Amino acid sequence: MTEVTPIHKESSSIKCLALQWMGKDNVEVNEVPKPQITEPEDALIKVTGSTVCGSDLHLYHGEILDLRKGDILGHEYCGIVEEIGSNVKDLKPGDRIVASFQIACGHCRYCKQKLTSGCDNTSDSPIQKEMYGDNFAGIYGYAHFTGGFAGGQAEYVRAPKADFNLMKIPDNVPDEKALYISDIIPTSYHSVVSAEVKSGDIVAIWGLGPIGILAANFAKLKGAKQIIGIDNVKERLDKVQKVVPGTKVINFDEQKDVVSAIREIAPGGVDASIDAAAFRYAKSFTDKIQRTLGLETDTSELINEQIKATKKFGTISLVADYVGLANQFLIGALMEKGITLRGCGQAPVQKYWKELMSRIQSGEFDPSFILTHRFDFKEFKELYKAFDEKKGGIEKVFVQTKFSKPPAPGTPKLTKVSDLK
Repeated sequence: MTEVTPIHKESSSIKCLALQWMGKDNVEVNEVPKPQITEPEDALIKVTGSTVCGSDLHLYHGEILDLRKGDILGHEYCGIVEEIGSNVKDLKPGDRIVASFQIACGHCRYCKQKLTSGCDNTSDSPIQKEMYGDNFAGIYGYAHFTGGFAGGQAEYVRAPKADFNLMKIPDNVPDEKALYISDIIPTSYHSVVSAEVKSGDIVAIWGLGPIGILAANFAKLKGAKQIIGIDNVKERLDKVQKVVPGTKVINFDEQKDVVSAIREIAPGGVDASIDAAAFRYAKSFTDKIQRTLGLETDTSELINEQIKATKKFGTISLVADYVGLANQFLIGALMEKGITLRGCGQAPVQKYWKELMSRIQSGEFDPSFILTHRFDFKEFKELYKAFDEKKGGIEKVFVQTKFSKPPAPGTPKLTKVSDLK
């Protein structure tokens, strides 16, 4: 039985803006009742920054189960504490915070091991239980399939179990650097840890969005001698070579046989493969038809490429989203090659975030290279469409609210979505 109330109670009089899912390929910025504190361990946060993640597109396209009209989206946000519940001890009004995208209870067997994405107590979705045999941690703004919590693409958010799920932002770290601790920085780091990358390894990464590029950066910091990046977006291929010099890139639109291209670089196969692309990138006609007809929810195309490209007894980590069933999975090669295929799960943010924030604060790691644009909250509807269409080189964005400070030095200035080419 869940120990955290998923859906916030609402004030009948005070309104705020929030982005709501209104149906397939349709989101709207609307006025909604301002959330309230409903439990003694809650905090009420006024949002100063949020973003759009590649995984939000699964919601946008209606690909996630139990998504309901009117759901408030967004699993990454930072902000300022406005109010706290009576049992909140570590936070006070006025504190700047960043939220973990997952909502964990802090005291179950998984939370005690800092495996917070496996929390037993914050999502009781019967669909998730039936599909996977277990429930996992709740997630902000990611359908009732993950607990039904209102998300952070809003002016205000109710943060359950605030002491455990919110981290204070140091004074010398601007929102534009702190925001991404909520998800993509720990998620990309977790993918490299899960792939067991070590000094001297050759690592292949499928998908060079922000998580893939961050993973390349972290793999290099772990001592990998060669990174191979696979994507079909020229700007991404160029960017990873700039961020991680020496990276070899493969454009799968130009080199149809990705496995052969990898084997030319690494004849014996790569030591580790990281999937940062996932099921939305069906390439074959067969998989596209099967997904259209509902015969599979996900595809095994990329996983099969990874199995073929990875050396015997190597490791594959799946960090991108897979949600259901895939056909034609190459299970025989997985078994015969002795490959470890590891689902990363939703990254246990709290396991890594103090270490990663310390690296940002010290200047050892600066995540601002992933930030491409800054937009105003009221343009969220148009932003989703532009993000889906990859207009204007959009990758990771910072979305400001009326509570945000001006852009930090060295970060993008405010842009209008209509100005994107």
